[in-house]
Amino acid sequence: MSKIESILTETRVFEPSAETLASVAITQNKLDEMYTAAAKDNVGFWSDLAREKLSWSKPFTVGLDDSNAPHYKWFTDGELNVSYNCIDRHLDTKSDKLAIIFEGDQGDIERYTYKELHDHVCRFANTLTAQGITKGDRVIIYMPMIPQAVIAMQACARIGAIHSIVFGGFSAEALKDRIEDAGAKLVITTNGSRRGGKTIPLKGAVDEALSKGCDSIKKVIVYRRTDDEVMMKEGRDIDWFEAEAGMSDYHDPVMVESEHPLFLLYTSGSTGKPKGVQHSTGGYLLNAHVTNEWMFDLNDSDVFWCTADVGWITGHTYVAYGPLSVGATMLMFEGVPTYPDAGRFWQVCQDHGVTVFYTAPTAIRALMKFGGDLPNKYDLSKLRILGTVGEPINPEAWMWYYEVIGGSRCPIIDTWWQTETGAHMIAPFPITSLKPGSCTKALPGIDAAILDEDGNELGPGDGGLLIIKQPWPSMIRTIWNDDQRYKDTYFPLEGNNYYVVGDSAHKDKDGYFWILGRIDDVLNVSGHRLGTMEIESALVSHPLVAEAAIVGRPHDIKGEAVSAFVVLNVDTPEGAEREALILELRNWVAKEIGPIAKPDEIRFGTNLPKTRSGKIMRRLLKTIAKGEEVTQDTSTLEDPSILDQFKNQK
Repeated sequence: MSKIESILTETRVFEPSAETLASVAITQNKLDEMYTAAAKDNVGFWSDLAREKLSWSKPFTVGLDDSNAPHYKWFTDGELNVSYNCIDRHLDTKSDKLAIIFEGDQGDIERYTYKELHDHVCRFANTLTAQGITKGDRVIIYMPMIPQAVIAMQACARIGAIHSIVFGGFSAEALKDRIEDAGAKLVITTNGSRRGGKTIPLKGAVDEALSKGCDSIKKVIVYRRTDDEVMMKEGRDIDWFEAEAGMSDYHDPVMVESEHPLFLLYTSGSTGKPKGVQHSTGGYLLNAHVTNEWMFDLNDSDVFWCTADVGWITGHTYVAYGPLSVGATMLMFEGVPTYPDAGRFWQVCQDHGVTVFYTAPTAIRALMKFGGDLPNKYDLSKLRILGTVGEPINPEAWMWYYEVIGGSRCPIIDTWWQTETGAHMIAPFPITSLKPGSCTKALPGIDAAILDEDGNELGPGDGGLLIIKQPWPSMIRTIWNDDQRYKDTYFPLEGNNYYVVGDSAHKDKDGYFWILGRIDDVLNVSGHRLGTMEIESALVSHPLVAEAAIVGRPHDIKGEAVSAFVVLNVDTPEGAEREALILELRNWVAKEIGPIAKPDEIRFGTNLPKTRSGKIMRRLLKTIAKGEEVTQDTSTLEDPSILDQFKNQK
C-alpha cells in the first residue's frame, strides 16, 4: 500500500497568551514576511540572514552552489570562524554577561562570563596547537556534560580542527570505530564523570579502544573531573592543566571557508557501521543561530537550559553553538533528572531562574510517573517557553508538560529535526497556535512535503514519506569518506534531489505536520500500514500508563502483530488482575483509535530500555518481541536489567 493510515484524532488547539504575544521578538506580521520572502527567493532569504546574523571575515557572493547536487554548498566564497561568532563578537557589549552556568551532579556550581569563556577557549586552543593540531585535523572529544566539553569544542573550532564528539556512554568498541573512521590525531577525555551519585570511569574506555588499534592517535589530553586515580601512559597521555600551563589567554581565530567541516557526528547505521555525518561551518552556524532566536526567542534576560548531552546533535546546536552565537546565557547540567529525587530538574530551574527549558519527551514521561505534586513544590514562575526534542511527544505528556510545568501559560515548542538536518526544520514559533502532538509547520525556508512510495505528493490526512524538497544551509554535507552512502541514504528517489528523512508523517487540513514514526517502525497489520507513535499515544492516554513503546513482530495471518511494552505509574498487578488490565488496555486502544491497532501482547516493566540520553532502544524490543536472543551492544543502556524484565514475559 502507498499510504500510511493516520488513526489518532486530536482536536484541541491552544492559543498563545497575551503575555507571550506582547513579549516575543517575532510577531505574526514579521513571520508572514519571512514566509513570503522565503517562498519568493529561498536562496536570497538564507543569504540575507547569513549576512545579517553572522560575522564574516570575508563576505560571500555565492548563496547556493548546486552544481554538484545533492552535494549542496552554501556561501562558498565566504570565510568566518565559529568561535569568533560565538564569543569574540560579544565581548564589546557582553564581556561580563554570563555565558555558561554549570551545575554538577553533586550540586557544585561554576559560572563563566563571556570574557572568562573567551580566555579558557583561547588557552585550550593554544594547547591544541602546541600538541600539533592544525586546521583540518580530527579531534575526538569523549567527555561528560561539563563546561570543559564546550571549551574543547570551541577551541577546535577556533583553530579550524574538526571535532567529533563521542557520547560518554558509548563503549570502548564504539569509540574505537569512530576514532578509526575519522582518522583522529588526538582524544580529549576525563578520568571520569559524575552521574546519579555514581562515578563513571571514561579514561579506561579510551585506553581499551587505543589498545585495539587507532594508530592515528598521537596524544590523549585528560581532564581530572573526579578524585579517582587515573592511569597515564607516558609519552601519550597529558594532564589538561599541565598541558595548559603557561598558555596565553589569547588566540587569533583561524578564519576558514564556509564549507570547511566544523564537526563530524556519528549516528548508528542499519548496516552496523556508524555514519559520520559531516557538517559545514557557515551554513550550520546560520541555522543554529536563527532557530535559537526563532523557536526560543532568546534574549539578554533569558537563562536557557537544553538538557541534551553534547554527545548528540541537540547538545551541539542548542548548547555548544547556537545559544552562544546569539549571546545568550545557557545552563549545563551534569546529572540525571531523578537524582537525588525526581524534583531535580525543577529545582535546577528554580535555583538558576531558568526561563526557557528544552528537554526530551522520554524525560517528561518518566517524570510524569511521580505526579504533579513534586514539581509544584518549586517556583517555576520564571519559565516562559518550553520545548521538546528527540521524538514526537504524545498528547498526554504534552498536556502534563503544558499544565503542570508551564502553568498553562508557556508555549510548547515541539521540534522536529535530525542529526543530519543540523537544526530545527518543523516547529512552532512561540506565537503559533498549538495542537498537542503536532510539531506544527515547516520553518520559513524549509520546503517539507508528504509523498507516497511512488513519489506522488499526498493531501491532508494521508500518511507517507516526509521529505524536504529544497536544500537548506545546515544540511548534512556528506557521510565522511562515503559519498555514495550519503546519496543512497538521503537522496534515494529517482528523478529528483529530495531529501528523504526516513520518517513517516501526515499533514492535516491546517498544514500542521504529525510525525508517525520512523519508516522502519511502520507496522503492516492485515494490510493496514500503521505508525507506532499513534498507538503509543493511545496507550499513554490511559490513566495508569506512564510510558509505552510499540514494535511489530511477524504474524502468520496478519503479517505483523502489535507488541506493546508498557510502564505503569502504579505497581504492576499480578495474576487475574494483570490479565484484566491487559484486556482493559487492549480495549482502550480499540476505543481510542480502532480495533486494528489493538496490541496482540502487552509486557510490563519498571522502565523502557533507554540510553543515558533517554532514547528508547526499539531495536532491542523488536528482538525480544520476536523471541530472539539479544546480541546487540547494550553498553549504552542506562539500566540493562530492564531487558530481563521484558524477556521473562510472554
